[in-house]
Amino acid sequence: MRRLKAIAQSLKVEAHTAWLCARDENVPWPVRLFGLAIAAYALSPIDLIPDFIPVLGLLDEALLIPAALWLFLKLVPADVYARNKAIAHKAANRPISRAGAAAILSIWLVAIGATVMVVHRAYQV
Repeated sequence: MRRLKAIAQSLKVEAHTAWLCARDENVPWPVRLFGLAIAAYALSPIDLIPDFIPVLGLLDEALLIPAALWLFLKLVPADVYARNKAIAHKAANRPISRAGAAAILSIWLVAIGATVMVVHRAYQV
């Protein structure tokens, strides 16, 4: 179990590194967009395949995210990667922001509520 936690922590650090690299001016635009997409997906609580689906639910965390991170980090210059990985490691040891989590949850709830309202109004006769 400790090994799985270490792997999950490593993935979080790599996703944060991708986010930081994607915001760096020394990375080409197409690579930056790819990195932003990876980081957003990896750090989002919403998955392409929901986790409650047996076996398939964990495939995106086990295969898709690591493969995308590997490709992205191969496209980023080595000095940019090293600098941003050090920053991500420092950030991993900070306490978790409950306010940030509440803000993200609020955004998702508002988006879901708005979608439900639009669909409900569209199907009213």
